[in-house]
Amino acid sequence: MKKLINSVLAVVLSSSFVLVSAQKKKKDSTKTTDIEEVVVTALGIKREKKALGYASQEIKGDILREGASTGNLSSQMTGKAAGVQIVTNSNFGGSSSVVIRGMKSIAGNNQALFVIDGVPVNNTSSTLSSEYGKYDGGNVISDINPDDVESINILKGAAAAALYGERASAGVVVITTKKGKSKKDDTWGIKLSTEYLYGEIDKSTFAKYQNVFGGGYGSSFSNKNILGDGVMRPVVVTSGDASMGDAFDPKKMVYQWNSLYPQLPGYHVATPWMAAKHTPDYFFQKSQTTSNSISIEKSNNHSSIYLNYNNYLSSGVLPNSDLKKNIITSKFTYDLTDKLSATAYTTLTIQNTVGRNTTGYNDNIIGGFRQWWQTNVDMLDLKNAYFLNHENLTWNPKGYSVDDQAAFFSPAYWNNPYFERYQNYQSDNRTRFFGYLVLNYKFNKEWNLTGRMSTDFINQKNEQRLAIGSINQTFGLSKLNAPSGYYLGTYYSNEINFDLFTNYNKRFDNNMTLSGLIGTSLRRNKTETTDASTEGGLIIPGLYALRNSYGQPLPAKEYSATSLLPRAYGQISFGIDDTYYIEATSSVDRSSNLPKQHNVYFYPSVSGSVILSNLIKRDWLSFWKIRGNLAQVGKTTLNYGIEDTYDIIGIFGTGDPVIRPWTYKNNPDLRSERSNEIELGMEARFFKNRLGFDISAYKTNSKDQIMLVDVSTSSGYAKQWINAGNIQNKGIELQLNAVPFRTDKFKWDINLNWAKNQNKVISLQGSSTNLLLASANNNVTFNAAVGKKYGVINGTDFVYSPDGQKVVDDKGRYLTTDSNQEIGNITPDYTWSIRNSFSYKSFTFSFLIDGQKGGDIFSVDMLYGTDTGLYPETISLRPKDGSMPILPGVVEENGKYVSNTKPIATEYSYSKTGSVLTSVGYPSKQFVYDATFIKLREAAVYYDFPKRWFEGTVVKGAKVGLVGRNLWIIHKNMPYADPEDAYRGFNQLGVASSNLGRGLQIGSMPAVRTIGMSFSANF
Repeated sequence: MKKLINSVLAVVLSSSFVLVSAQKKKKDSTKTTDIEEVVVTALGIKREKKALGYASQEIKGDILREGASTGNLSSQMTGKAAGVQIVTNSNFGGSSSVVIRGMKSIAGNNQALFVIDGVPVNNTSSTLSSEYGKYDGGNVISDINPDDVESINILKGAAAAALYGERASAGVVVITTKKGKSKKDDTWGIKLSTEYLYGEIDKSTFAKYQNVFGGGYGSSFSNKNILGDGVMRPVVVTSGDASMGDAFDPKKMVYQWNSLYPQLPGYHVATPWMAAKHTPDYFFQKSQTTSNSISIEKSNNHSSIYLNYNNYLSSGVLPNSDLKKNIITSKFTYDLTDKLSATAYTTLTIQNTVGRNTTGYNDNIIGGFRQWWQTNVDMLDLKNAYFLNHENLTWNPKGYSVDDQAAFFSPAYWNNPYFERYQNYQSDNRTRFFGYLVLNYKFNKEWNLTGRMSTDFINQKNEQRLAIGSINQTFGLSKLNAPSGYYLGTYYSNEINFDLFTNYNKRFDNNMTLSGLIGTSLRRNKTETTDASTEGGLIIPGLYALRNSYGQPLPAKEYSATSLLPRAYGQISFGIDDTYYIEATSSVDRSSNLPKQHNVYFYPSVSGSVILSNLIKRDWLSFWKIRGNLAQVGKTTLNYGIEDTYDIIGIFGTGDPVIRPWTYKNNPDLRSERSNEIELGMEARFFKNRLGFDISAYKTNSKDQIMLVDVSTSSGYAKQWINAGNIQNKGIELQLNAVPFRTDKFKWDINLNWAKNQNKVISLQGSSTNLLLASANNNVTFNAAVGKKYGVINGTDFVYSPDGQKVVDDKGRYLTTDSNQEIGNITPDYTWSIRNSFSYKSFTFSFLIDGQKGGDIFSVDMLYGTDTGLYPETISLRPKDGSMPILPGVVEENGKYVSNTKPIATEYSYSKTGSVLTSVGYPSKQFVYDATFIKLREAAVYYDFPKRWFEGTVVKGAKVGLVGRNLWIIHKNMPYADPEDAYRGFNQLGVASSNLGRGLQIGSMPAVRTIGMSFSANF
C-alpha cells in the first residue's frame, strides 16, 4: 500500500518538474506578475497572504462545486485541503465531521468553527434519537447553498483563529459569499442552473452472502403438520435470524415463511430449498437528485445586489426516503454616504425530510441485513407480501416456536423491511434563518469602524412512528415495551452576535506598514428542546398524535439553556519593506458557563514572516516565505456543568414530585481548557509560479481538559466533571501545486495535499492511565490511554506464539485473551489527495483522488454476520459433509509450537452451537480492520459553449457538464463496507458523538456512486 502511494506521488511530482523545466525556456503564454494574493481572515478582514505568519488554505467556489453535489457544503470540501480530515457517511441527509489538525479535546467537541462573511454560524451535528430509534439528522451547515459561496479559506492553527475566540480552538472554516456583479452594459445579470444526479449503491460496500447454507441456528427445519392432514413436513424455522442451518438442496421441497400466511399466494405451497435469487441488495432503489437555481445580480460603484433561489430534491437509495430543501439567499451592499456603507445578508432554508435510515444496533434494518438474516429469504417475495395489503407479513414470525396461536404471526425480531420503511418512518422539518447587518464607517483611508449584528435561528420538528402490527419493542419516554406509538420532538436554537471593532491600516513613506484592530463582541446562545410520546400503543391505527395514546402519556421532557460570552480582542501588525512582518493578538473571554472565579480567561498569540524572495533574487524564484507563530487559545464548557441539577421523573402518592439527581456530579470549580501551539512554515513558488509548495509543522498541547471521570458510587454519583489531562498533536502539512504544461489553448494543473498528524495522550487525571470513552458490542471499548494515540480500541485478542502465529487450544479452538487488550486505534497515519485539472479550448476535465493510510475500524457487522454464517468466509469453517474444520495456527506440545492438525471438537459443532464465534473461538481482534482506502472521489467534464453561438440573443453564455462522485474505491481493506463510513450514534455520557465514529462500523449504509449532468446559462 505504501509503495503504491509513494509511486503515485513520485510519478506526479517528477513528471511535473520535468515538464515545467522543459517549458521554462519558452515564452509563457500567460503574462505572469508577482502574486499579491489576498485572502479572507478572522472577522472577515481581507489581508495579503504574504503578510500572514500562520497557515491558511483557500478553496475557490468553482473547485468546491466540482463533482456531483452532495447537498452538504462540508462534505464537498473532502480532499481539498491539507490537514483537514472530513469524515463522511452514506446516511440519507447525513452529517460530515470536519476536524483540523487532530483531536484537541479528549471528550469535547473537536469540530471546526464555520464562519460566513466574518460571522460564526451554528454547525450542530444532530443525532435524532428516542427510545425507539436513532437517526443521523445531518449537520446544519448543509443549510448553506454551495452556489452562494465565492471562496472558503481554512484557518488551521491557533494563531490564525485566535480572534474568533474559544469556539475557534479547533480551527476555522471561513466562507465568503458572493455579492452582486454587473455585466459590461450595466444591466441585470441572470443565471439559471440545473443539475440531475443518479445514484446506486456500490456493491463492494454492502454484504455479500454465501449461497451454500440456509436459515436457522444449527438446523433449518422442524417437521410440522402444516397442511393438517397428519403428515409431518419440513417447515423452515422462521424465528431463527441466522444462516447457520442446513446446506441448500434444490431437490428438497420445504415450507418457507410465505407458506404460513393465508393472505399470500404461496400459502401452504412448498418450494425448493435454495439460496434466494433477490438478496437484500435488491432492497435498495436508485437515488435521484435534482438541484435548480436562479440567481439575479447587479452592481455599480455604490451598491450591489445578489439574489438566489435554490430548490433541492433528493430521493435516497432506501424506499420512502425524500429530502426537499428550498434556500433563498440575498446580499445587498450600499454606500449610504462617502464614508458610511452597509451590507446585509440573509438566507432562509426550509427543509422537509422523510425516511432517514436508522443508525446503530437496535431496530436497524441495514444492520439486520448485515448481521441477522436468512439467506433463503427472497426480497422480491417480501416486497410483494407488503404491497399486497400493506400489512407486516414478515419473514421472521415466531411461528411454530411458540405454542400461543395468537403470537404465531408476531415478529420474533424483525419486521418486514418494506413495512418498516413505509409504516415506521421518521420525518423532520427544519426552518433556518441566518442573517447579518454590517455598518462600516471610514474616518479616512487608513481608519474605519465596523459594527455588526447577526442572528442564526433554527426551528425543527422531529417525528417517529411505530405502526400497529410492528414487533413489540421499547418505545416512549417510559422506556417500556409498546406495540405501536408516536414520538414528537422539537428543537429550537438561536444565536445572536454583536461585534464592534475598529481597524487601522497605514503605509508610511519609509516602506513601513502598521495595522491594528481592537474590538469587542457579545454572543448569546439559547437552546430549547421538548420530547413527548404516547405510552402503551396507539388507539386508532395510522393516527399519529399524542392524544391518540392508549395509555397515559408522561409529561414532556423539556430542556432550556441560555449562555452569554462577551469578549474583547486586539491585534497589531508591523511590516517593513514588504519583507519583514510581525503580528500579535490578544483575546479576553468571559463565559457564563464557568464559575465566577474562573470565567474570565486570556489568551495571546504572536506570529511573524519573512519574504526571502525579496532578499534573494533569482529568475527561477517567484516567491519564498518563511513563517512561524506561538499561540494560546481557551475553550469553555457545556451548559449546566457547574451546579448540580435534578430530574423530575414522576408524581408519587397524593401529588408529590419524585426528583432524582443525574448520574454525574457537576463541578463549581471548572476552568477553561487551554491549547498551546507552535507552528513553523514555508511557502515557495518557482518558474513564474508554475511550481510551488506550502509546508507547515506544528505542535499543540491541550491541557486542563474538561471531562467526566469515574468517582466512588458512595458519593451518590457515578462520574464527575473535572479539569485534567493533556493531549498532544504534532504534525506536518504539505501542499504542492504545479502547472506542468500550458499553452494558449491547453493547461494542466496539479494540486496535492498531504498531512500527517501524530496524536498522543500525555496525561489524564492524577495517576490514571486510561479513560473509557465509549463501549461497543462484544465488550469492545474505545479509550484515551496515556502514551497512546487517541482512540485506543480494547477487546479480546488471539494468543500468539513467539513467532506471531495464532495458538489453538486442546479443543481445536483459538485461545483468546481477556477483553482489556489493545487491538487497534482509530487515528490514521496520514491523509492525502491529488487533484488534476485539464483545460483545452472550451473543455475542462478534472478529477480528485484521495485516501487515508492507517487507522482501525471495529466492525460489529462482520462480528455478528460471521457468527450467524452470512458471509462467504464462513463456508470453509463448516464443511458440507458435517466434518469439523482444522483451524490454521499452532498448538503447544512439550514446550514447542507445532502446526495445528486437530479439528474442532464435536462438542463445538455448529449443529450444537449455532454460532461460528462459539465454535471457532474468534476474539474481537478478528473483526478489527485497517481503515486504509484510496478513492476516486469526484470527476467532472465541462464544456463552455462558444459565445458567438448566442450573439444577438439574450443568452450571454452557457455551460454543460458531466459530473460524478464516489465513483470508485480503488483500494480498501474493509470487507463489504466503506471504511470511511462513520457511525455518529455514540451516546457515551460526556463524549462528543463525532469523536469516535471513524472507529466503529455498525449497520452502516452502503456507499452511493453518483453520476449526473449539469447545465447553466447566463443572461
